[in-house]
Amino acid sequence: MCNLYSITKPMDAIIAFAKVIKHSVGNMEPMGGVFPDYAAPIVRNSAEGRELVRARWGMPSPQFALQGKKTDPGVTNIRNTASPHWRRWLGVENRCVVPWSSFSEPEVLPDGSRPPAWFAFGEERPLAWFAGLHVPGWKSVRKLKEGEVVADLYGFLTCEPNAEVGAIHPKAMPVILTTQDEIDHWMTAPAAEAMKLQRPLPDGSLRIVARGAKSDGIAA
Repeated sequence: MCNLYSITKPMDAIIAFAKVIKHSVGNMEPMGGVFPDYAAPIVRNSAEGRELVRARWGMPSPQFALQGKKTDPGVTNIRNTASPHWRRWLGVENRCVVPWSSFSEPEVLPDGSRPPAWFAFGEERPLAWFAGLHVPGWKSVRKLKEGEVVADLYGFLTCEPNAEVGAIHPKAMPVILTTQDEIDHWMTAPAAEAMKLQRPLPDGSLRIVARGAKSDGIAA
């Protein structure tokens, strides 16, 4: 499960690649570590076109997962898109893409520790995208001390891992988009067609670019 990633590329690169029409993120500083429930940039569809906004990482949890709990920290990774809980958000109005530079999976070491292993397309960490879902204006209690809030939320899809991610985390990897055509397809195609992108990258596409640190602070 991917619960830590970075986005260090400048806002103008994100806007240009994803064909963003408007944005409301203000100054976007590099984020060497994005953790669950952090606010981070996503690109979503709007009536005027694609917009770049900030949302909190963690989609609403299914009701069965909330039984007996006072908070909903959210679901960061979405695998079973056939579930009724996720099917309601598979339309284009709830799809988004999430920019990233590197992402991590916990690497189990002989001493039992689980430090992050950071994956990217190369040492320069080129801009890439997760295929995501978002829900605007969701009311929930994320943290007890915060109380009930209304927030825009997002998560991204996962799939079977390719060889290099599977060597670290054999259960799953994020669904990754690398081209403008793939982004266009994810953001506009009917659900049945868009979900065909829920597949692993070819083996050999990624490499481990860092290990151990909880932040991948490579310069943009």
